[in-house]
Amino acid sequence: MFSAVTPKITIKGAASRLQFSFLHLQSRPPLSVPYKTGQPLHETRRHIIPTAGQVTPGISALEYYERRMALTKEMPKNSAAILVGNQVQFASGAVFYPFQQDNDFYYLTGWLGPDAVAVVEKVADNLNDEDVVFHLIVPPKNAATDLWEGDKNGLEGAYDYFNADEVHELNCVDSVLKKIIGRNETIFYDDKSKGRGGHGASGKLALFFGFGGRSQLSSHGSIMDILPASKKSSKLLKSILAHHRLIKSKAEVSVMHKAGKISSRAINTAIAKVGLDQPFQTEKVLAQYLEYAFVRGGCDRQAYIPVVASGENALTIHYTRNDDLLFKDETVFVDAGGKLGGYCADISRAWPNSPQGFSDAQRDIYSVVLNANKVCIEECYETGSTSLQSLHELAVTTLTSGLRQLPGFKTVLRSEVSTELFPHYIGHHLGLDLHDVPSVSRMNALRKGNVVTIEPGLYVPMAEKWPKHFRGIGVRVEDDIAVGRTSSDVLNLTSLCVKEVEDIEALIRSGKVTTPGVYDEAVEIEI
Repeated sequence: MFSAVTPKITIKGAASRLQFSFLHLQSRPPLSVPYKTGQPLHETRRHIIPTAGQVTPGISALEYYERRMALTKEMPKNSAAILVGNQVQFASGAVFYPFQQDNDFYYLTGWLGPDAVAVVEKVADNLNDEDVVFHLIVPPKNAATDLWEGDKNGLEGAYDYFNADEVHELNCVDSVLKKIIGRNETIFYDDKSKGRGGHGASGKLALFFGFGGRSQLSSHGSIMDILPASKKSSKLLKSILAHHRLIKSKAEVSVMHKAGKISSRAINTAIAKVGLDQPFQTEKVLAQYLEYAFVRGGCDRQAYIPVVASGENALTIHYTRNDDLLFKDETVFVDAGGKLGGYCADISRAWPNSPQGFSDAQRDIYSVVLNANKVCIEECYETGSTSLQSLHELAVTTLTSGLRQLPGFKTVLRSEVSTELFPHYIGHHLGLDLHDVPSVSRMNALRKGNVVTIEPGLYVPMAEKWPKHFRGIGVRVEDDIAVGRTSSDVLNLTSLCVKEVEDIEALIRSGKVTTPGVYDEAVEIEI
């Protein structure tokens, strides 16, 4: 076991590492650290994390430490918060899904490996002085396992790079947690066993935290047995962390802005393809192109399964089949975004699949939605009363007013707009999760540091009730907005993604995005 008496902040540098050009890389430079790690770090993947002191892209070791300290301010003395990381999940047999870390765990640690447990312990000594001890319980390095699964951060990495005060082997999880629970009066813990698979790398972790179901625990100790038996006060952690995650730091906003820029430029290049001799022919290829373009631009992966819908397919709000043809003269609707350093971008755009641009009906519907998008974005600052709910009501009012200016919609009712033509909500908070911290009420006043999506839409059903020339048109215009303190510091993180009618049509006519480097592979990512 590695241990330290007081919390530390390790700001790692790589002064001894050879300097080299990423654009003209001929050979791998010598490794300047004593061991390999299981995730990118400045010392081992400098092109991904070029800034010393950062643990994950854009986020420093100091910020992770400050997040843990902020949590302890809401914890009483002699208490501990226990967080369980995710396990690898399998699709079938030995075929596994891409690993996704539990986002509360990631928020407090930056640790990306599976089968890990973190404990933030707030202790008081005999003189009533407070101290905070950060524990990481992780799989050790194992040459035989690592041969098949790849390098791990190990106990050494947990101590050296993730600033744990005490590090323990995963096989000791039960005895370590028994001791921690035994010496504290209040335990913060969220039982996440429901709906989780139990055949990850550590069977013991699954058994101890109940991932495999209670039937497997009859002859084993588990945290569900220990907590009640300890007779200690037990409280939920998730709601506390939700309010912490709701307010983004400057560093978090910067990462999300970078993800938004990369995603915006990728979608722009897709729009430009309409004007070329070989435009996209299918939803599937367009969907795969976007995923490629996000990664090519510097994102780690796509943030979610995208919506790529031709024509009336867009009337299905979460259309993810993406298996139809892209028909000439229909609108193409896309809801997609990349993910960078764990943070999501979320963009929706619609454009005409025609070199001639929008038809009159397409332009009319699109313009009504675009206007609602811009009107709502203008209100994304602190006023004491602006909330997601008030923005939703503003969107419905604006869409109704705009539709009444169009032929065939002059008598449309507000209730018809809100239930039949705009059946989803105006937006949601955005961050590590696509729908970040959904437990927070939509009625809460927006504050600087919130990042929200603004995504009004109109979807005209294929029904006789609606004007014939508008039927089958589905449009949503979505941007990611960092809420400002005043109207002058509202920041649109996805402003690079074209959305004005004339800009979309000009991009289609030109057939090429002119932003320098937009078609290049991003090798080094500066945030």
